[in-house]
Amino acid sequence: MVDQRRLPGEVVRNTYTDYRDVAAAITDMVIRGAPAIGVAAAMGFALGVLRSNAKSVEELRGEVATISETLARTRPTAVDLFWAIERMQRRFDALAAAGDLAALKREMVAEARLVHAEKWATDEAIGRFGAALLPAEGQVMTQCNAGALATGGIGTALGVIRMAVEGGRKMHVLVPETRPYLQGARLTAWELTEDGIPLTLITDNMVGHYLKKGDVGAVVVGADRIAANGDTANKIGTYQIAVLAREHSVPFYVAAPISTLDLTIPSGEHIPIEQRAAEEVTHFHGVRIAPDVEVGNPAFDVTPARFIAAIITERGVARAPYVESLRKLSAG
Repeated sequence: MVDQRRLPGEVVRNTYTDYRDVAAAITDMVIRGAPAIGVAAAMGFALGVLRSNAKSVEELRGEVATISETLARTRPTAVDLFWAIERMQRRFDALAAAGDLAALKREMVAEARLVHAEKWATDEAIGRFGAALLPAEGQVMTQCNAGALATGGIGTALGVIRMAVEGGRKMHVLVPETRPYLQGARLTAWELTEDGIPLTLITDNMVGHYLKKGDVGAVVVGADRIAANGDTANKIGTYQIAVLAREHSVPFYVAAPISTLDLTIPSGEHIPIEQRAAEEVTHFHGVRIAPDVEVGNPAFDVTPARFIAAIITERGVARAPYVESLRKLSAG
């Protein structure tokens, strides 16, 4: 994993050989972004199986329950995490019936690699569908980091922008810094700079000003969980951008893989919102910047479906009413 806590100052790659270390890396945000968390969980699951000292499939089965629980406790909001764990569990159960321990280990590793390969293809498909929705030229706003660092390929929201640029559209990206973890300032700005895509970094409280100016053609963001009615959880600050985009008649798009859909919940009110440590708000690089007071630090907020112009997936573009369109896309 690229240690995203160290960007943009250093590019540090960490190698993990124990599923518990993978779980800690997810919790500590060495890796983040819903699709990337899903890939990491699949890899962690496979590592746990591969490195097990169990002498039989039945003995390993007990360890797998612990592996799953350890990975599932890392981040509560991103549904890709649970999708990946459940997929790996189903694959394990199917392979376990044969009783061949060596073959089971090989196939679990292959399944994790397949998850990664599929995510890469998914990003490109989302990018193609989404690029067609962006203006031929002008400014596009995003939020947080929904790029290659957050997925298994070119990114979801940034994948849309990348494919639009590749197709000849002249994009300039407005990047809110995304307090308190600064994923926009540290990660999205770094990715766009590496790709040579023009950008302007802004603070979070400048969003309304730039949307009011009237020269933003679209907003495109990622998602960590999408409810059956289209309500979408994404990085904190997304909701206020959606409200301001509606006020100023700017289309607001969500780009996310099918695995991000959670059709078991009817609305965003049922999405658990992760609360993170106060130190992320009160400290910067270990230096206190605020007094010792009560701190709120929700990692995500929920944008109601009525503010979303379209949800872009690898299977196509969903529009309201989302209960119907998302169900059809989910069914394939």
